[in-house]
Amino acid sequence: MTLQEAQDLVDTWIKKNGVRYFNELTNMAILTEEVGEVARIIARQYGEQSFKKSDEGKNLGDELADVLFVLICLANQTGINLTEALEANLQKKAIRDKDRHHQNEKLK
Repeated sequence: MTLQEAQDLVDTWIKKNGVRYFNELTNMAILTEEVGEVARIIARQYGEQSFKKSDEGKNLGDELADVLFVLICLANQTGINLTEALEANLQKKAIRDKDRHHQNEKLK
């Protein structure tokens, strides 16, 4: 699936099942909440925190997909083409960080 196909699929889902997009501020709050759920799983699975009973059944892939879904919603409702945005962002990083990481002693 391409990013454009994902944007189209989410838009269709919203119009069919979600009635309409939540406003941008609500979706930003939801995105923050979903990122927090990803952080919770990573802190327990890869960090030093232990799992709680309430963490049972949580799946990192599912939580990352929740983040992606809300991110796509925000892109759709603000008119952002994520393919173009990602391509431009990678080009910016390629120029800015061309030598930066190779010269970072912490990464060797």
